[in-house]
Amino acid sequence: MTQAPTFAVISGAQVHEVIGGHEERVTRTVEAAYRLHGEGQTVNPDSYFLRFPDRPSDRIIALPASVKGEIGVHGIKWISSFPGNVAAGIPRASAVLILNDAETGYPFACLESSIISAARTAASAALAAVTLADLRGERPRRVGFVGTGLIARYIHTYLAGNGFAFDELGVHDLSAEHAEGFKGYLEGAGPGTVTIHGSAHDLVRASDLVVFATVAGEPHVTDPAWFAHNPLVLHVSLRDLSPEIILSAWNVVDDVEHCLKAGTSPHLAEQKTGGRDFVAGTLYDVLTGAIEPPADRPVVFSPFGLGVLDLAVARYVYDEVAASGALSTVPGFFHEMRRYG
Repeated sequence: MTQAPTFAVISGAQVHEVIGGHEERVTRTVEAAYRLHGEGQTVNPDSYFLRFPDRPSDRIIALPASVKGEIGVHGIKWISSFPGNVAAGIPRASAVLILNDAETGYPFACLESSIISAARTAASAALAAVTLADLRGERPRRVGFVGTGLIARYIHTYLAGNGFAFDELGVHDLSAEHAEGFKGYLEGAGPGTVTIHGSAHDLVRASDLVVFATVAGEPHVTDPAWFAHNPLVLHVSLRDLSPEIILSAWNVVDDVEHCLKAGTSPHLAEQKTGGRDFVAGTLYDVLTGAIEPPADRPVVFSPFGLGVLDLAVARYVYDEVAASGALSTVPGFFHEMRRYG
């Protein structure tokens, strides 16, 4: 008889221990998941949003997914976004992730997942930045961050962990306190002159690599002329850029169907034009050489964020913790195992 798997709980401290300092390894794990997704070896349904009529800014999102290949796992991430937490001194997002056995369907692990979510987001952005910049022939040495939260910090860490070196680093945030805090982090993280910019315009014009990591619900950057110097843009927060900017750029996404919905900037561009011709292709297309970014246009990467990436990183964490002998299982978690008692 097939035995039900044991059930383990992996804490955020354990996740951090496995992931911290291993940015290139995590990026390779995310790349493997993107390649499996491009090859049709994944199932990645739409995300499901739990919203609250009396708290419109808050939400909890379910991201179910399945990955074949060496990852070989099903699962779901359950991640909340409560922006008011920031004022209370705790992070906006919190999350758990469940891994299910590919053969029996039994859940076999629950992992703290805010770190996994941040790491997979940052690894995705870094992978795109490395691949696109190298194809363009030069890695940018001037980077600017619009938005200075946890995701911005992780993206900087993953850019550095994947070989980027910056002479100039720009910071812009609507909160002067948060901008100062992020400036302090960047100054302690490595070399380069750090400048706080009073406007997104000044930051964009001073940067060859621009990272948007905000909580913007609609476009607030509207003038294509800001991007006349043809920077590489990591549009991680998805809703910062006007349709006019998207239509003037060379656009790559992680998944066309997922990205062009829910009021994202590419979705607004599709609604404006009635088509999708402005999307050159996916990151998988870039990785496999099917498309190549131009040097004479702004290049914008807009990643919706796929659940299969979370599963890949979570599986990596689980395997590392299990191999170290530090896996904490819950005895008797599965109790009713006989059909007739």
